[in-house]
Amino acid sequence: MTFTAQQEPKRGMPAIRLSIVGLMLFMMVGPGSSMDVQVPQQINALNGTKVKITCTFNSCYKMESSKFVMNWTFQETRNDTGEMFMAYNQKKGMLPLRTERFGDRVVFAGNLDKNDLSITLSDVQMEDEGIYNCNVRNPPDRIQGQGTIQLNVVTELPPPRDSTIAVAIGAAVGGILALLILSMVVVKCLRHHRKQELVSEEQKIEEEGKLDPEGGAEEGTKQC
Repeated sequence: MTFTAQQEPKRGMPAIRLSIVGLMLFMMVGPGSSMDVQVPQQINALNGTKVKITCTFNSCYKMESSKFVMNWTFQETRNDTGEMFMAYNQKKGMLPLRTERFGDRVVFAGNLDKNDLSITLSDVQMEDEGIYNCNVRNPPDRIQGQGTIQLNVVTELPPPRDSTIAVAIGAAVGGILALLILSMVVVKCLRHHRKQELVSEEQKIEEEGKLDPEGGAEEGTKQC
């Protein structure tokens, strides 16, 4: 009884330690680190056309209009101060801010119910080239999420990449894999066939060994 009483605390210690470690990890990486913003790193827009700049976010919490904070900012370079051109209003939702740079060329093209904060920029100009920041905060998330997109304005879109080489490489890799799989199947079949042959030979030897003693026993009986 004394031995059992001494052993029970020792067996319980790992569980207590794990609980403490789990609690510490939850406190460090808990609800405050759940914000995640997804944007394309780079977009090429043709001068004079309309382009959609996408931004979506994931959060562990449902968006509440009274707490939600969001805005779009523009920077010509990373060293420039961000110029806000769209922001979230608690009563009216996403509203473009008329600026000298964009005027009324920017409109909201997302869906707040689906955590989509995308925008469209019409009549793209060379001066629109720069960095677009999608800034989001959705309390009780403590960390503000940010997505950064580099918009490049071009006079002509680059030609599509030739996928012939990629297709050829893919076909070659697929062929090699197919050969490897086929080889493995053949080897496995040969091993299985060889195993069956060995089993048959062993059974045959056992049957022959059983016949001899029985024959000897019969002869001995006759002699008696």
